Amino acid sequence: MKNFINISDLSSEELRSIIEEAKSRKLKRKNLNKSSPDEDRPFEGKSMAMIFEKPSTRTRMSFDIAVKQLGGSSITLSPEGIHYGKGDETLKDTAKVLTEYVDIVMLRTAQHKNLEEFGKHLDIPIINGLSDQSHPCQIMSDILTFEEIKGPIKNKVISWLGDGNNNMSNSLIEAAGKFDFELKIGCPNKYMPNKNIMKWAKKNNVKLTVTKKPEEAVKNSDCIMTDKWVSMNDKVNKKIKKKNLKPYQVNKKLMAKAKPDAIFMHCLPVGRGEEVTDEIIDGKQSVVWIQALNRVHAQKSIINWCFI
Repeated sequence: MKNFINISDLSSEELRSIIEEAKSRKLKRKNLNKSSPDEDRPFEGKSMAMIFEKPSTRTRMSFDIAVKQLGGSSITLSPEGIHYGKGDETLKDTAKVLTEYVDIVMLRTAQHKNLEEFGKHLDIPIINGLSDQSHPCQIMSDILTFEEIKGPIKNKVISWLGDGNNNMSNSLIEAAGKFDFELKIGCPNKYMPNKNIMKWAKKNNVKLTVTKKPEEAVKNSDCIMTDKWVSMNDKVNKKIKKKNLKPYQVNKKLMAKAKPDAIFMHCLPVGRGEEVTDEIIDGKQSVVWIQALNRVHAQKSIINWCFI
């Protein structure tokens, strides 16, 4: 039994095995309907509890479909509808109960410490569906998408524009170290990666460049990535943050600074006209809808890995 909480927790070999299984399972589904189970049904007779502290479209749908394709079932829970560290029941007690009912838990939380606390008291695996610190499932699906379209990600140049100190950029830095690609982050001084992730990057010899110049960040890039400028529960002055990040908008002019065959990624939901223009996200270089689909395939492989 293993947990999937941060990309940095796994070895490069384990992460690579997850990506390769995802590729294989996706290929084998070419002639199957969207909700038809995989032929081997490895999760048959098993169930997943999905807890959502925050609203969700892709995480909710992709995990539910992933479990169905693996042959199992899922139960969606919200903190408002269960004793989730409320009243007379602690997180520990809730975890103990879920251990008796289901085979695995996926938690989408506002606070990373909830994942760690919940995981301590579970006797079954837990998967990080998103936290304020990391978004590993999204990054794994992004790597799957990149390799599907561009080939091996090793030694390629990936660019991140916008907020360099959020869950996506944290997981992307960890992935750069594990998958051995070059990462260039373009962000203002106020939104630089935090000291802890920078220490981890230095210790693990991550090929990382952080610059205030967006043009420098995207030069010779194979893939440009960004995220909403103001995330859910982001307790900041929205107007000021958007103003500070405006120079990092992915538009036609900035995209032209990357390689001619560069692709554009966004984890969604998108702030159209803010972090990216319509002509880029709806253009030929955009692969955002494949990214969304690949959440299903990456997460199927992650679920399986938890039981190996």
